Amino acid sequence: MTDPLHLGASRRAFLGLAAGGLALAGGSAPARAEKVKTQARIVILGAGAAGTAMANRLVDRLDGAKITIIDGRKQHLYQPGFTLIASGLKPADYSVSSTGEWLPRGVDWIDEAAAEIDPEAKKIVTAGGKTVAYDYLILAAGLTLDWGAIEGFSLDMVGTNGIGAVYAGPEYAARTWGAMDRFTDEGDVALFTRPATEMKCAGAPLKYTFLTDDYARRKGSRGRVRIDYAAHGGSLFSVPIVNEKVRMLFDDRGVNVTYNRVMKAIDPAKKIATFSSPEGDVEMEYDFTNVIPPMVAPEVIRNSPLPWQSGKWVNEGWAEVDPQTLRHARYPEVFAVGDIAGVPKGKTAASVKWQVPVAEDHLVADIAGKMSPAIYNGYTSCPLITRVGRAMLVEFDYKNNLTPSFPGMIAPLEELWISWLMKEVALKATYNAMLRGKA
Repeated sequence: MTDPLHLGASRRAFLGLAAGGLALAGGSAPARAEKVKTQARIVILGAGAAGTAMANRLVDRLDGAKITIIDGRKQHLYQPGFTLIASGLKPADYSVSSTGEWLPRGVDWIDEAAAEIDPEAKKIVTAGGKTVAYDYLILAAGLTLDWGAIEGFSLDMVGTNGIGAVYAGPEYAARTWGAMDRFTDEGDVALFTRPATEMKCAGAPLKYTFLTDDYARRKGSRGRVRIDYAAHGGSLFSVPIVNEKVRMLFDDRGVNVTYNRVMKAIDPAKKIATFSSPEGDVEMEYDFTNVIPPMVAPEVIRNSPLPWQSGKWVNEGWAEVDPQTLRHARYPEVFAVGDIAGVPKGKTAASVKWQVPVAEDHLVADIAGKMSPAIYNGYTSCPLITRVGRAMLVEFDYKNNLTPSFPGMIAPLEELWISWLMKEVALKATYNAMLRGKA
């Protein structure tokens, strides 16, 4: 699809270079101290954004460590690109690279899934039967999309009968674009929602609602389109001031909001979705919908002693870590970064950028017999797209304070072209630098 902003290539390249190292809280990585000599055995479980970034940073910090990364996935997926693919702005291969091209030399990659974690014996058993002992363990296993929790749904439905699933992967995001494109030609009812569990990039359901509205307006079909958003709880966004802004924008754009509804089933033949609510099950009709399932920790983590043993996450499997240091509460040689970390905020790529250096510094300090002052404050970023060519760069911490990276330059609650540019152009360059341990 042609760039809707009609930007010249040279202008895009210049702005991409200018913003690439800065977007989503950054600047360049600080100068590294002399490497710490060690023979520690370090295992990283997961080769996604968090695990790959950690591997590259530890190789730069340690001399002599045996670093092993365990992950059976051959592809690395740039997940922030899924919404752009599902909006027809990028091809499916925009988000796809190979796992191996990002891993540093000197790291042993076992391309198998982990089958068992024994934190008492400090070992992992892989799906192929390998036993890997560790002195330190970094959990970076991401999360699992629990598609089976939506009765009547299967991934082979995506792209047909008005069913989308942006989170399912690049090819499914491309199929979702096909369904959304047809819907905004024809009109009728669009239905959007999100699960009640913790989830990666919780702003994505809102983005796709805004984008569907925008495409209908561009095509002149908005008068034939009804957009319903079923919020999982009593608000649209966890940060109160952002919630109010989104509510106002939805009201201005004619998006109908209902609260406390969680999708549990879908009937593609009748085009009806069933939701649980405080009043019991409720049915809502649709002609186009973006299915987003509950999200839980991978089974290997859920079946280990590492998740929270009580509290609101007890059935979701997130690792029980200190929210500021990312160190496990009961196994001090274990850290968790990225989606798997059981912390109040932080399931975004931008959060990974801040989490990984904190966990890394505490681990290296342990090896060196020192203490680290490094703290993760819950930084999370959401470039909240509100239409093609406009976004709000929303950044916040554990306390729901807005934490703008560019105060006085980019207003976090204004729909700006520069915020869009950071999402559409600069974010991937920053992400790639993060994978290399350079941002």
